[in-house]
Formats: sequence, structure tokens, C-alpha cells
Amino acid sequence: MQFLRFVCTVLIGLLLVGKAAAQSLPLFELTAGIHRIEAEVAHTQQTRMTGLMNRRVMPQQRGMLFVFDEVQQHCMWMKNTFIPLSVAFLDESGRIINVADMQPHNESNHCAAKPARYALEMNLGWFRSRNLGAGAAITGIEAVPQPR
Repeated sequence: MQFLRFVCTVLIGLLLVGKAAAQSLPLFELTAGIHRIEAEVAHTQQTRMTGLMNRRVMPQQRGMLFVFDEVQQHCMWMKNTFIPLSVAFLDESGRIINVADMQPHNESNHCAAKPARYALEMNLGWFRSRNLGAGAAITGIEAVPQPR
């Protein structure tokens, strides 16, 4: 019984940490053609490292925009991430360089095909289902916070 109580306490704690992380990140509206995106912005070293870890769900219009310090060939992985995601790597103007699909708890690297300034994570298949690929523009990134 004590073990079960401990497990429940840990699970509730993880859910609250994920919820607190979501609430503390700045939220900006981006667009991809006619599609609206509510993007949580990860622009600090800590928020970029944590990303969407420990989250169990994400609304379809919601995503996370990673703002990197430098333009380079950034890579993403899915350590401690429960949600299957697609990531679009973006250049400095917000144009998609490439999109990669990522599975939960997979520590394989998914990298930008060429130097990128941003990465936008959405639910798995979000970009494909909207016919958004290399060259498509994500607008509104000019208003997001600069990296710290």
C-alpha cells in the first residue's frame, strides 16, 4: 500500500511539473499559411533542454518553438517525451528547411538538413497533414523573445 501511494505521488508530481512548465513559457501566435499555431517559446538554455519532456498531451493547434543562440545544424531528440512529434527546422526568416517525425522516448538525433535558427515541434503529422514542407513560411517569429 505504501509503495502504491509513493508511485501515485510521483506520477502526480510529474504531471504538475509538466503543467507548470507549460504555464511558465511565453505563448505566441504563429501562422503557417491559413493555419494558426499557439507556440510556447523555449528561448533559454533550461527551457530548450526541457522542451516537451514529461508532457502527456498537447492540443492540435499548440506547439513549441525553440529559439537557438546560434544558426547551426541543430538536432532534437525525444528523451523523456511521451508525445509523438514532428519537428520543422526553420531558417532565420522562418522558412522550413526540413521536417522530421519523432517517436516517444527515442534518443536518436533528428537534425536540420542545413543551419537553422529555430525548431518548431507539433503533434506527429501536423506539417504533413497541412502540406507544409521545405520552403513553407512560418510567420510571427519576429515577435518571439530572443535567446537568453
